[in-house]
Amino acid sequence: MDASTEELRDAHDVLSEWYAKNLVGVLESMPVERAMLDLFAELTLAVGADVVDVGCGTGRLLPYLASRGLSPRGVDLSPGMVEVARREHPGFAYEVADLRQLPFGDASLAGVVCWFSLIYLAPDARVRAFAELGRVVKPGGYLVTAFKHGDGTLRRNGPSTELGVDFDRYWLSAQEMQDRFAVAGFDLVFQGSTPPEEPEPSYGYMLVRKTALGNA
Repeated sequence: MDASTEELRDAHDVLSEWYAKNLVGVLESMPVERAMLDLFAELTLAVGADVVDVGCGTGRLLPYLASRGLSPRGVDLSPGMVEVARREHPGFAYEVADLRQLPFGDASLAGVVCWFSLIYLAPDARVRAFAELGRVVKPGGYLVTAFKHGDGTLRRNGPSTELGVDFDRYWLSAQEMQDRFAVAGFDLVFQGSTPPEEPEPSYGYMLVRKTALGNA
């Protein structure tokens, strides 16, 4: 494991209890995010129910996905996050895993959720990560992602939540996201964003469908 990935993992181990406390009820207050997940669920169910939240954190999305008829599992780089997820949202399968090496077979999933989990990908990790997402989603399956708009510049914002941790972040443009999904064999179905007048960062949302083998 490289130093940046190790830093990210260790930081989220520290942040896991903070996330568990402070993200309770957040989804209920965000209609756009619920709408994106609803669209993902409705389309994905035509392909199958087995989906994975990649970068699941505390597992907060899994009960919502299950309420929409899906059979979700969660994976996260952070053992601390997975431990909290198992405690806070039991009844689902969770596993510690790196986005660049997912523990799933080729074309084995009807869908994947990447909810603000792609914003940590360094430039040299993106090809492998997007290719891995393309590998595990079956043809006709869907992937939905939420991300932060930006120009790809490395961001380090100082110790997060006063807990003394920090880690690399990269906010990518919608065009780069779409281009990388295309190389991995996904076609764009829908994309949207928060209103431009809202404070930085603007949030982006993208739903893509696996239609090809990909070139990565």
